Amino acid sequence: MDIRDDIRACRICGERFATTHTAHAPRPVVWFRPSARLLICGQAPGAKVHESGVPFTDPSGVRLRDWMGVDEATFYDRDRIGILPMAFCFPGYDTKGSDLPPPPICAKTWRQTALDMLPNVELILLVGGHAQKWHLGTKNVSDTVRDWRAHGPRVLPLPHPSWRNTAWLKKNPWFEAELLPVLRARVKEVLA
Repeated sequence: MDIRDDIRACRICGERFATTHTAHAPRPVVWFRPSARLLICGQAPGAKVHESGVPFTDPSGVRLRDWMGVDEATFYDRDRIGILPMAFCFPGYDTKGSDLPPPPICAKTWRQTALDMLPNVELILLVGGHAQKWHLGTKNVSDTVRDWRAHGPRVLPLPHPSWRNTAWLKKNPWFEAELLPVLRARVKEVLA
């Protein structure tokens, strides 16, 4: 059996998710193939992705595709772009309606084996603090993204593309002026 089938069948967080405010069942969203040359390492699917079963089918995905300079067809071509979140399932909301963090058990169980299945990756986008902490050992997203040159050209840390981060983007105009042109050029180069 393929690891992707094992991940799709995973229910280790069933009891955890049942106790969240959303009281939902696990639905792992698996979106990678060994041929992928670009890897997006995000946090965890949101509620819309939980419903659709397709990663980044929400406003965050629109913004991320814009940052990368790719259209939907390219973004969802699993042979070229893999998406490997820190947790494959929507973790749920707390009682205040905020996203719960990705359960660490998911990365502990699946992450390294999934990464080992991706030998052709030439560019890794670390989207958000959870992915940056796991891959780089960093704790502060602003500092990590500001220091993006230290991690390139194979790894580029990005803030989460959530619309909640619009204020961060306005306070950090260097992100759009300096990092995005490099991101788009690297994505184009890797996918060519």
